[in-house]
Amino acid sequence: MLIGVIGKPSSGKSSFFKAATMIDVAIADYPFTTIKPNTGVGYVVIDCVCKEYGVKCSPNNFLCIEGKRFIPVKLIDVAGLVPDAHLGKGMGNQFLDDLRQADCLIHVVDSSGLTDAEGKPAKDHDPEEDVKFLEREIDLWFAKIIERGMEKYLKKKQFGKVEVLQVLSEHLSGLGISKEQIKQALDQHGIDDLEEFSFHLRKISKPIIVAANKIDLPSSEENLKKMKEDFPELTIIPTCAAAEISLKIAKEKGVIKCQNNIIEIIGQVDDKQKKGLEFIQKNILEKYGSTGVQDCLNKAVFDVLGYIVV
Repeated sequence: MLIGVIGKPSSGKSSFFKAATMIDVAIADYPFTTIKPNTGVGYVVIDCVCKEYGVKCSPNNFLCIEGKRFIPVKLIDVAGLVPDAHLGKGMGNQFLDDLRQADCLIHVVDSSGLTDAEGKPAKDHDPEEDVKFLEREIDLWFAKIIERGMEKYLKKKQFGKVEVLQVLSEHLSGLGISKEQIKQALDQHGIDDLEEFSFHLRKISKPIIVAANKIDLPSSEENLKKMKEDFPELTIIPTCAAAEISLKIAKEKGVIKCQNNIIEIIGQVDDKQKKGLEFIQKNILEKYGSTGVQDCLNKAVFDVLGYIVV
């Protein structure tokens, strides 16, 4: 299983990746900080049965910490995508190809509206435009690949009987798309409208959830509300990757405990650090229930992809 982390430049994509994996990656507030894809391992988290049965856990394929199972999941963070990426703008074709094997995509959106579609500073950019353009870029990239597959099918058809399902299955194997997923899209939508078929196959084979990042900034709350109203079909999760990184570093240094989204300071902190932790507690954890990073991973693996822990 592979989760792709996508978004426009400066959306907080690499911060989200670092928050999920705690791998040091280049993070900056200017476009194209990431060029080559970052890969790492994050974890989905569920309650472990050891707590329920009062036994000590001896796991082989996961971690068990304080009654929680941490199950490893591979992540890939690709460079920022800009409008017309499917045409090669901003090295878009290369960046899109890095996503070929991803099973699900987490779209990190700058919900504050303080960066434009290319990741440059802005005052009141509408993050809904980012949701629309990036999904369309992924869909059009998909359509180009499927169009080449159909060209193969039509050539082979000239020399004998051949099934479109079989040809597309072979052609799309490099995208990690199963024959069953192609059949589902063919059965539901047919192939007469190639672009429409491509869009539906992408939704089946590489579903997208939205991490509404930078939720700590003042303009984000209203933008989040509007996005949820205007895109009811999308899974949109309020997220603050920077806060998740801060909390994990503080926990690793033994400065805080954080259980049930309640921060307890147990080490020495200065006034600035204390105010920062109080801000996270009040404006993120109490308001939204979490920083959103773990919620995105769990939602992608368990709800969207339908994996079950055994």
